[in-house]
Amino acid sequence: MRIGYACLAIAVPGSEMKSCTLKNADRERLLALIEHNLDALGRLIDYNIKNEIKLFRISSDLIPFGSAIGADIAWDHIFAEKFFEIGKKIKDSGMRISMHPGQYTVLNSPKAIVVSAAEKDLEYHAKVLDAIGVDTEHKIVLHLGGAYGDKEDAKKRFICHCRSLKPYLTARLVLENDDRSFNISDVLEAAEKLKLPVIYDNLHNAVNRSDDVTSDSRWIKECKSTWREKDGPQKIHYSQQNTGKKSGAHSETIKTEEFLDYYRDIPAKDTDIMLEVKDKNMSALKCINCVSKRGIKELEQEWGRYKYLVMEHSQAGYQSVRNMLKDKNSYPAVAMYMSIEKSMDKKTEKGDAVNAARHVWGYFKSRASENEKIRFEKTLKKFISGDSQIKSVKNNLLNLSKKYGEDYLLQGYYLYK
Repeated sequence: MRIGYACLAIAVPGSEMKSCTLKNADRERLLALIEHNLDALGRLIDYNIKNEIKLFRISSDLIPFGSAIGADIAWDHIFAEKFFEIGKKIKDSGMRISMHPGQYTVLNSPKAIVVSAAEKDLEYHAKVLDAIGVDTEHKIVLHLGGAYGDKEDAKKRFICHCRSLKPYLTARLVLENDDRSFNISDVLEAAEKLKLPVIYDNLHNAVNRSDDVTSDSRWIKECKSTWREKDGPQKIHYSQQNTGKKSGAHSETIKTEEFLDYYRDIPAKDTDIMLEVKDKNMSALKCINCVSKRGIKELEQEWGRYKYLVMEHSQAGYQSVRNMLKDKNSYPAVAMYMSIEKSMDKKTEKGDAVNAARHVWGYFKSRASENEKIRFEKTLKKFISGDSQIKSVKNNLLNLSKKYGEDYLLQGYYLYK
């Protein structure tokens, strides 16, 4: 079983994707952006390999305007060496990648121009995966589209348009239930006619149910029958509801206990799980560490990323995790993450926030310039007085971390949350 995350990562310096406005998207600018984004992707792949994350969704923004003006640039040939290097790392590590076109890639639209644009977008995504050099186990995830007032007619239109796609595109396609129009039964029906595999999304099903009795584990089992050998192991999407937002909104983090309950009910343990969650790689590492015994050193390394963030929220929580990790023969992954979650759920007290900020400032106070010392104290004072948010303090510390090359801080979560 592989557990992974989508597109972006927290606390992985140099992994940010860049784009530009259409009016500034000339050839020279696009080539520079593509090169930057491929380098960023390479860093994400390296991070994933180092942390044993073997499931990853590549951002559709990798090639800016890839299905529009970017299609006129032979980027797959110009950057063939970079693509080869990335692909080799992916294949050598056993990582599985995917892509997921956005909401405007609608293959079942009644408008021919929209369908044509969707086909071009699918061609772009397939071109990326082909350039990386991965086989058809590495998929393009697609929703059926909109209902347009007549779901059955819209479903037929999707099937018709999908059948007209070039075979190399359909070989990569996998269908997913959505949270508005097409529930899991609709998708399974279409997939059966098209001979395509289906990804089951639990949160989409919770919002847009096919029925009120079928369990997640049963739907996962139903979907497994759509996966053939050439498609690779079955893959599902897992997310949790953000209780403070509208139905279907992804949570900020994956709660350990809820995930483990779900994990235990998955029928086959060779099922790949893509997490859809705001904190991306943070939750991926959490879930991986909780279902596998990677060793106390891995937990200590992970705690190093969390500790100032936890200190900011709860001194008691900070001490609790420190005590857990004293026994070097133990592996308290679940207890550690549940303690971290409990701390993060607490409302941050200003005194705790100041304490954490001053601990991080300790990395710089002996080498910062007088102006930097004055600026930090001024920024912190404004936060204490209520004239600014803690984010201003963290931004100041982030800039100092970059200037002085404090990788330990740059690879920790405190500065980004």
